[in-house]
Amino acid sequence: MTSLDQIIDDFAFLDEWEDRYRYVIELGKGLPDMPEALRTSENKVQGCASQVWLVTEAAGDPEDPVLTFHGESDAHIVRGLVAIALAIFSGKRASEIASIDALEIFGKIGLIEHLSAQRANGLRSMVRRIKSEAETRLPA
Repeated sequence: MTSLDQIIDDFAFLDEWEDRYRYVIELGKGLPDMPEALRTSENKVQGCASQVWLVTEAAGDPEDPVLTFHGESDAHIVRGLVAIALAIFSGKRASEIASIDALEIFGKIGLIEHLSAQRANGLRSMVRRIKSEAETRLPA
């Protein structure tokens, strides 16, 4: 999977929105396919126009576990957005995930303003779901 730093660097290099759009699609193609058995209603992200599935694995310290996310979408551009979200969040401690402003990162790389309202809402839903997964694993 491509690192967040690499994605940010690549976006800075691409001037045209069409090139960025193609790059997002390429990132999505790099995601491993999710097994059919995990494409359940429980794993489906609500609030996305396209179908998006997200699976969370927790490991390590039960007080602040490291969370690994696996995701997939049936739409090419959304699958790329999933790949970027996973680069932002996956492999980090729940406490760190809870404090990350992913929408700021998406804004910094110039994605938010180029997404349709529907895709931007779906992206927000995915980020909320990931942050919720982290927050539920932290002590109250």
